[in-house]
Amino acid sequence: MEPPLPTSPDLPDYRTLRFKLENSVATITLNRPQQRNAFGDGMGAELADAYTRCDADDDVRVIVLTGAPPAFCAGADLAAGERTFTEPAPEFSAAGIAVPAWTLGKPVIAAINGHAIGLGLTLALQCDIRFFAADARYGVVQTRRGMVGDAYSHWILPRLVGLANAAEILLSGATFDGHRAVQLGLGSRVLPADDVLPAALELAHDIAVNTAPMSVAASKRLLWDSFDLDRQAVGARETEIHLRLMGHDDAREGVRAHTERRDPRWTGRPVDPTN
Repeated sequence: MEPPLPTSPDLPDYRTLRFKLENSVATITLNRPQQRNAFGDGMGAELADAYTRCDADDDVRVIVLTGAPPAFCAGADLAAGERTFTEPAPEFSAAGIAVPAWTLGKPVIAAINGHAIGLGLTLALQCDIRFFAADARYGVVQTRRGMVGDAYSHWILPRLVGLANAAEILLSGATFDGHRAVQLGLGSRVLPADDVLPAALELAHDIAVNTAPMSVAASKRLLWDSFDLDRQAVGARETEIHLRLMGHDDAREGVRAHTERRDPRWTGRPVDPTN
């Protein structure tokens, strides 16, 4: 069994992350500010561990992923210079992280508060909701480094923004600002950099209080699975989920709380009831 998550602002066992749990919202901060939070020094393994622990802890309802200012994540750590991409570890995977954010039962909000380049952006694309800083720079720049986009970007991007926009992003490797990112459909909000994290936390706390944990988990799973399902299969899954939720008290509690004008008291766990 995994040990319980600490509730202190920092996790001493993590070199590259900060962790905070408050009012059922876990904030994970990529924390290599001198390297603009470049993805190195075991950050992938530590982020996967933090995600896994959050997913196993029913006290965590929502996860917010952000970066220590002034960046979100500058992408791969280029400290090795020209050898950065030429000496892969034996266990190398282009996935970037063993536990993509979409596999979790809780919503993951990317508070992209600064530059997100290469792997920094493709990791954010694995999150469910993305808020972008207006004046930062973003791009899947790997073709300009002699590589290709990673972290399932060739699967996610066409589904988020269509084939033409995905091709422009992936094949050109060009960078763009937050306004263009949201215009393309990569995120739902563009904000001043200082407002990105507060806005993400506000939404996270709203979800944590006012939405039923099982409902959110089931809806998230179906949203991501729908990429590979046809219309009839989605309809069948929606029916199955409805029938399972109808048998739980949260289906009554949601109505009670609404009519009594109070915060709901959910008893369901944050897991898809059809699994």
